[in-house]
Amino acid sequence: MDEKTEELRDIFMDVADGETVTEEQEASRGSLADRGDVADRLAGVVQQLRERYDFRTDLDDEALCTLVRRFHAGETDTDIAEALDVSRHTVFRARMDLHLLRDADLDAPFDLPQLRDRLERGEAVAEVADDLDVSASTVRRYRDAVAARDESRAANDRYRDEFASILGDADITGTLTEQVKQTGLQDATEDAEPESNVQF
Repeated sequence: MDEKTEELRDIFMDVADGETVTEEQEASRGSLADRGDVADRLAGVVQQLRERYDFRTDLDDEALCTLVRRFHAGETDTDIAEALDVSRHTVFRARMDLHLLRDADLDAPFDLPQLRDRLERGEAVAEVADDLDVSASTVRRYRDAVAARDESRAANDRYRDEFASILGDADITGTLTEQVKQTGLQDATEDAEPESNVQF
């Protein structure tokens, strides 16, 4: 090979950190959110929550980690329910277990502190629902959301923030990895000039 080709080869090898692109390297392109270390970290936070609080669904850790990922990807409860083959109600309850609240979860058409006070005094859900002119399931949903918010606040939002940090770090690292690859290949080719005297 000529001098220019050899120089390009050396630059490519530096960027690729090896002579060939292996299947493992090719499979790991993109976001690091699919790598085992991220999955292990998510599962670790789920386990911490399990040890501290009572979970109300029977979803296993793998399903809960999938829920966390999809929640942070902006999917709706309906989308997540379809992916996990469960009901939206199950997804909602699992989100509350994991302290993953949406703004709409606390956007009630009535006063939430008053709702909490009445339920804590022992008033029946059906009675409160009649007074508020909503369904009993609506009262239970907001009750659960308030309880999850209070749990999360009591823990300084630790678990919610850890989920966000793990997935945020993975996205950033994946983006940077792709940028480094693109920049390296750009550097390797920007000074290359096509041979003008190519013989066929």
